[in-house]
Amino acid sequence: MSALFSVNQTNRFWRCIPIAGKDNAPALNEDIRDKEVRVVGADGSQLGIMSAADARKLAYERNLDLVKIAPQATPPVCKIMDYGKYRFEQQKREKEQKKNQKVVEIKEIRLSLNIGDHDFETKLGHAQRFLQEGNKVKASIRFRGREMAHASMGTDVMKRFAEALSEQANVEKEPKLEGRSMQMFLAPKPVK
Repeated sequence: MSALFSVNQTNRFWRCIPIAGKDNAPALNEDIRDKEVRVVGADGSQLGIMSAADARKLAYERNLDLVKIAPQATPPVCKIMDYGKYRFEQQKREKEQKKNQKVVEIKEIRLSLNIGDHDFETKLGHAQRFLQEGNKVKASIRFRGREMAHASMGTDVMKRFAEALSEQANVEKEPKLEGRSMQMFLAPKPVK
């Protein structure tokens, strides 16, 4: 038992398990184990090709980090920089880009084969509001029982709905019968 334990214990040190979320992070300081590296200064100036130890020593003298920015180059390119400040600015840029993104949602409007005029106007109002908010609209009709024999009436209701919204929306996907339901997609017209 003790022999088995010692074998497992020694094998444990040979296995390297990466930390989650660190797989795309560049190599820093002691993690750079190349013989020679091309070094770029903090101001962007070329400092030449030197050993990794000398480059690390140069970075430490300036109270900065040595970061491998191009590992596939021969020799690998390393830059002397303040890595904490660089990561902070990068996260700030990513957060700003996320804030400026507009997520387009698809809102569904359910119509029926024999919809009344008032109900049609109400559904039309909802669709107009969704389109003004910048969302796409999915209009659908569910056929029940013998209504399947009158699929052409469903197409007529869909076309009437699309014509009523022609000023605010373009038909992205024409009415199509899929199983017992007919669907049509409308996208808001681009703002001029």
